[in-house]
Amino acid sequence: MGYAIVWLVNTILSIMTWSIILSAIVSWLFAFDVINRRNRFVNQVADLLDRITAPLLEPFRRIIPPLGGIDISPIVVLLLLNFVRILFNRLTAPFLIQMLG
Repeated sequence: MGYAIVWLVNTILSIMTWSIILSAIVSWLFAFDVINRRNRFVNQVADLLDRITAPLLEPFRRIIPPLGGIDISPIVVLLLLNFVRILFNRLTAPFLIQMLG
């Protein structure tokens, strides 16, 4: 059971990390007019990524101002997610595996 919980937490952290990265890439593609929002599929993918990442990014966007028009909140959130993953795997995961097997 402990291994399953550790796997689940790591998978959720990975999905959040990749969602932020994909959201940033899609926003760059929109900004440089490589893809366009009038395409229904592209618009739905962008909307999905925005809905997934907004709860993570919005608190940091309120605190951290854009630097020269560049939003650095995704970088901060990615660093924090990586910190949480390392902290979980070093401290909590061994305890869960030992207690739950």
